[in-house]
Order: sequence, then structure tokens, then C-alpha cells
Amino acid sequence: MANTASLVIQALALSLCFVVSKCLFSIPLQVNSGKFNLSSAVDLTPVRQVILTSDGNGLSLASDPTGTVNFLDMVNNLQGDSGRGYYIEMSLGTPGQKLNILVDTGSSNFAVAASAHPFITHYFNTALSTTYESTERTVTVRYTQGNWEGELGIDHVSLPKGPNGTMIVNIAAILSSDGFFLPGVNWQGILGLAYPMLARPDSSVEPFFNSMVRQLGIPDIFSLQMCGAGLSASSTADLAGGSLIMGGAEPTQYIGSVWYTPIVEEWYYQVEVLKLEVGDQNLDLDCREYNMDKAIVDSGTTLLRLPVNVFNAVVAAITRGSLIQEFSSGFWEGTKLACWIKGETPWRFFPKLSIYLRATNTSQSFRITILPQLYIQPITDVDGTLDCYRFGVSSSSNGLVIGATVMEGFYVVFDRSKRRLGFALSSCAVNGGIALSEIAGPFSAADVASNCSGGPLKEPLLWVISYALMAVCAFVLVILLLLLVLPCRRRHHSGEITDESSLVRHRIK
Repeated sequence: MANTASLVIQALALSLCFVVSKCLFSIPLQVNSGKFNLSSAVDLTPVRQVILTSDGNGLSLASDPTGTVNFLDMVNNLQGDSGRGYYIEMSLGTPGQKLNILVDTGSSNFAVAASAHPFITHYFNTALSTTYESTERTVTVRYTQGNWEGELGIDHVSLPKGPNGTMIVNIAAILSSDGFFLPGVNWQGILGLAYPMLARPDSSVEPFFNSMVRQLGIPDIFSLQMCGAGLSASSTADLAGGSLIMGGAEPTQYIGSVWYTPIVEEWYYQVEVLKLEVGDQNLDLDCREYNMDKAIVDSGTTLLRLPVNVFNAVVAAITRGSLIQEFSSGFWEGTKLACWIKGETPWRFFPKLSIYLRATNTSQSFRITILPQLYIQPITDVDGTLDCYRFGVSSSSNGLVIGATVMEGFYVVFDRSKRRLGFALSSCAVNGGIALSEIAGPFSAADVASNCSGGPLKEPLLWVISYALMAVCAFVLVILLLLLVLPCRRRHHSGEITDESSLVRHRIK
């Protein structure tokens, strides 16, 4: 009987260790890696050095005395809109093949179509490039909706409307995909501008912008203006466009000062949201609710995505303050459109939305505000007599995402060198002479917690806790070993980062 009880205790201990480890490490994104390590096998030497001047606050401006980089040359180098994505023209290989590449600050791989697909007009033919080299390393990225699979390689890349010079960069050549390329888009690849921690199959695959900074010598800063505010997400009219300024910020693209918030962690561009307001009404939630499990700035996500509790509070606050009390639940859930007689706009029925971000002076915050023209978004007319709109906010199970719905109101500076994100009023966020965004501050942050980033744990902290739990399991097993003289081995698991906030999953189809 005693032996039976001991065996039961041992089995429970082993089960506990297994369950704890399994709960800590989920792998929603399947990735297969090969044998080739690019970082140790290829010499990526600098091609050209450039020098830029500073405004005194760490930002590089357009007055480059060498003439090598002129930010004005990069203005209007983007095409697209929030519904179909913003993309930039790039030249790949030798001789150069021109492709349109989606700009995505929520991922880190540079991946391009390398085979024919019914939804794209052309692709990167690696066989026609004399400088393309395959690394014989495969990568498969699977999303909840959509996936692509291909091989990693390296080749020469330049940007016709970017910094002068040619770079040698990692390229994922997409050979097959499902649900990644969609009808109506005019891009053939994706440019991930986030940190190496998100790169697939692993962080040894140097992201594009890291390669640009290292090889061309530009400052580790880029800035983004997206000019689709107030335009129909399904219109076939001329695309709105915008600007991706690599190496600094272009003052003609924004109005007033740049307000900065710290980058909490360098994987996504994670920030700290302190509170939300609907009109002048504070949602009055624990600030950790806003950052559960992360809050990021992602140009590849169409909507403003909010954790479920926050989303429900926003909808309730809008409903209470709106002139339309009985509004279809399908509108809030994104399954139905709201329509008005043509020429009649719905803006007066909805309040402003404000997001408070922690300032670089951590005892303060600042507020970015969008008008309803940004989050009540025109789609298309139905029969020539109606104008229809969608709700540009959705619920999220994996964090708060400041997507294109908000970003179209601001000029956003990704100052990686100082680990901070900057927001300023965008010069193109105007519709009918009305500014569609506001920014204000500083405000005291004394009424919120000192640390609002209270979501699920991530690497490397995740590893520390997992090893601590393993140590506890080991201690229990050693006791059992002494009692039963039976071996017990600890198991190691590898963590993975979710990538469910990307445009691949959340753009409008």
C-alpha cells in the first residue's frame, strides 16, 4: 500500500512538471528551419556610408551636407491605404526586378513572392538574378488565417525612393502560400520592420532595416506617414499613399512637436498605454487591462484592436454618449455596415477616442486623439443612394494594437536608437479642412500604476520563471528519488512568440 501511494505521488509530481511546462510554452506559429546559418557564412560588408545631421534631440533631419541622403526624395514613396496595406517599390536582384512591398512594423521578415500566384501580377524570379544565393534553409510561417512557405536567401536590394546605395539582405522567397496574397492588393511581398526577436526561423536572420543601418550607416531611426484617412477602404480610386523616411524624420510631414513614449520591449514596438477616454469620459479601468498582454504599434494591422474588456467598455461608452442609442450589435462586431443617405455623414453621432501613453518622463503622459472620421470608416455605396461605414475598432485576444486606424492621424517616429516612439500630428490627416487628430500634454501620471505592462510573461523573463519552476520540480523529484531510488529527468521546452497581430490576419478581405 505504501509503495502504491508513493508511485501515485511520483506520477502526480511528473504530471505537474509536464503541465506547468506545457502551459508556459505554446507554439501557435509553426516554423521549420534548415541547417544554414547566414550570420556566420556570409560577409555583408558596408556598401556606402552616409552622414546625416541632427536636430539636437537625436532626430536626423533632411539637411544632409554630403547630399547622399535627402529625405524630401522619400516623401510620397508609399502607395496604398489601410484596407489594402501601404507598400513601397523596391528593386531586387541583378539586374533589378521591381516589386511593391508591404510596410509592416509588426513583423521582422523580408519576404517576397518567388512563384506565380493568381492574386499577384508578377513575382521575384530568383533564377534571373545573378547575385541571388540560396541558403538552403526553409521557413514556414502559419497564421490562424493564411500562411506562406519558402526558402531563405540573400541578394542585392535597393530602394528607388530611399537612401542611396545597394544592400545585401536576407530575403524569404515565398514559393507557396494560402490566404496570404488576397484579391485587390497591389503588393508582392512584406517588409517586416520590427526587431530581430520576431524574425523567423530565429533571430539570426537579420531584419532588413538592421541591415540597412549597418551597411549604409544611416541612423537607427525611421518614420512613417500613412495618408488614407477618411478614404474608402474598398474604393478603386487613386491610392492614398504616404511616406516612409529611413534614417530620420522629415519636418514637412508633421505639424508641431514630436511627443515620445518609451519602447517597453524590443520585439514588437511595444508601448505602455495608461488610459483610454471616449469623448471626455475616462473608461476608468486598471491600466494593466490596456496592456494585456501587450500594447504595440503596428502598421500592418488595419484596425485599432483592444483587449476584450477594454473593447466592451469602449462600445458601452460610445453607446451611452451616442445620439444613436439602438445600434446594431453587428456593427460593433464588424459583421454589418451602417449606412446613411448619400451625402449625409455620421460624424456627429460619435465621440472622439483618446489614448494616453506614458511619456519619456515616466511621471507624465501625453494624449493622442482621433476623431470619428478615422474610426467610422467609409466602405462603399450600396445602390447609389447610400454611403456605408464600418467600425474601425475590434476586440483582440492577444493585446492592444495601435493599427492604421490610429496611425493615419499621426506622423510616427520609430527612434530605435533611443528606444522610443514619437507621435506628431500628420500633415495629411485632414478631411474637408478639418484636422482628424489631436495631441496634447503633458499630463501627470500620478494617478496610474508605475508599471502598467502587466500582461503574460515573455522571453527572457519567461525563461527565468520556467527554470525556477523546473528547480521546484527537481527538488520534489530528488526527494522522491531518495525515497524510491528512481530516476527523474527534467524536460526542456523552447518558447515561441505569437505573431497574431499582423496584417495577414486582420486586414479587410
